[in-house]
Amino acid sequence: MNATATPTLRELWLNFRQQNPKTRIRDAAGQLHVSEGELVAACTGQTVKHLKNEFPALMQAMPALGKVMVLTRNEHCVIERKGVFEIINTENKHVGTVLGKDIDLRMFFSRWKSGFAVDTDDTIGFKRSIQIFDAQGNAVVKIYAVEQTDSAAWEKVVAEFTATEQPVTIAVAPAPAVAANNDKEVDKAAFLEDWAALQDTHDFFPLLMKHKVSRTGALEMAEGKFSRRVNQECVKTLLNKAAATGLEIMVFVGNPGNIEIHTGPVQKILEIPDWINVMDEDFNLHLKTNAIAQSWVVQKPSADGIVTSLEVFDAAGEMIAQFFGKRKPGNPELQDWRALAAEL
Repeated sequence: MNATATPTLRELWLNFRQQNPKTRIRDAAGQLHVSEGELVAACTGQTVKHLKNEFPALMQAMPALGKVMVLTRNEHCVIERKGVFEIINTENKHVGTVLGKDIDLRMFFSRWKSGFAVDTDDTIGFKRSIQIFDAQGNAVVKIYAVEQTDSAAWEKVVAEFTATEQPVTIAVAPAPAVAANNDKEVDKAAFLEDWAALQDTHDFFPLLMKHKVSRTGALEMAEGKFSRRVNQECVKTLLNKAAATGLEIMVFVGNPGNIEIHTGPVQKILEIPDWINVMDEDFNLHLKTNAIAQSWVVQKPSADGIVTSLEVFDAAGEMIAQFFGKRKPGNPELQDWRALAAEL
């Protein structure tokens, strides 16, 4: 009696895809009880190549590719921005930056564990891309080729960074423990005093770390002083009003390994059940509105005056997205943005 061979993960994925052609790979991985990174690794061969773990150098090579599409997502939101890589800084050991009018990223390389070059393969459902995953096999950032991408430069970068070893598996680790917070014991007066003394919005995260307070706990403590709870429809209201008036905004979407930022107008807003979408030519946003558990309008002092944001969180207190008015350091925020935020 012949023993039935256990199907490989690649075979399981192909079979699943035949039966569920519209299911996205991230959701398929969950149904197959593996991570997305493991599914990609399982297709190593003609279509998928492991890349060397030299991610800062890889990012420095991106300008040669010309126009690309960069995608970053978390559990409830996807941001996609087309453009060219411009100013790249990977010298800081904590965070790398990409700055430019199109592509704007904050990269936390300590979270980047596996990288792949992927070729277009309709059978497997892959498109030409460079994909980075964290230690849990979750996607950190994906860079897709578009029509204007320099194909020869793409091939050259992939050849330069292809790893020697090409296994069909990756090791995945359990998610790191969530940092303990001090929300119930924090000295509220001292915390709010430090908040009032902020000189830069980038100092807000260190402020939370200093007082061991969660972000949503901080907003609750500051309610009525620096924060105001608003309803769950506010993202829709904000995007629709910005589109109607031409107001330029900033949209921040991230995960533990990468934050991607859009700065500029939004134009084509599409609402479907449970989702709000921006469907512009070079900027797409897909935000799952029924995942929003808390929405806050937040004010942070800075050397340039008050900086106002809309921040939305899921039921676990994880940030889904942040919205600001378009602003450069050294300039006060737009009055039209402040007025819109006040209306929410």
